[in-house]
Order: sequence, then C-alpha cells, then structure tokens
Amino acid sequence: MLCDRCGSFLKEGESYSFHGKILCEDCCMYETNPPKACDPMAVSAALSIRKQLGQSGIAGLTELQNRIYSEIEKKGKITREELLVTVNIKPEELDQEFAILRHCELPCI
Repeated sequence: MLCDRCGSFLKEGESYSFHGKILCEDCCMYETNPPKACDPMAVSAALSIRKQLGQSGIAGLTELQNRIYSEIEKKGKITREELLVTVNIKPEELDQEFAILRHCELPCI
C-alpha cells in the first residue's frame, strides 16, 4: 500500500485514514496539525526560550534553518517555489522550518 499524499510504501499497520485518504504517519501529522507561521503562543514560547538560552539572531538555528534564512536575507524577496528549489527540500519541510523562523521573529522573515 502507498501513502496517498507522498507515495511512500506503507507496511501493514503503519497507515492512517484521514478524510478518505490512506496516509503515512508524517503525512497524517501534517494534514491534521499543519505548521502555523502566525501563532502568538509559539512566538512567545520561542522568544522566551531563546532569551533564556542567551540566543539572538541566527544563534541556535539548525543548518537547514540557517540555509533558508540566508537565502531570504540574500535575495530580499523570494517566492516559496524559488526557495524550495534553492534549498532543495519538500514543501512540508519548508512550511515547518519557516514557521519556526517566524516564531523567532528574525529580521526579514
């Protein structure tokens, strides 16, 4: 059996049904709880944690988050499609990482 969203192979017992689709765990999580870039509680939590850790700017970002941020900073304006190609990641990965960057309230995001 294959995931209806991403096409990955699903072993017996590893599938989830959602709105008539058979999904893998990752796709089910994405469909039922998509990342929210505009989430005041997540912003508050991220800023508080970063302050406690003494982080500001790009300190504490993952390598992927740094690549995304650098591309946005370098180009100023960049479309989602251009960013997907440049950084070479799946759309749902970009959505997740971009939401985290938004929560950190970094300049130019």
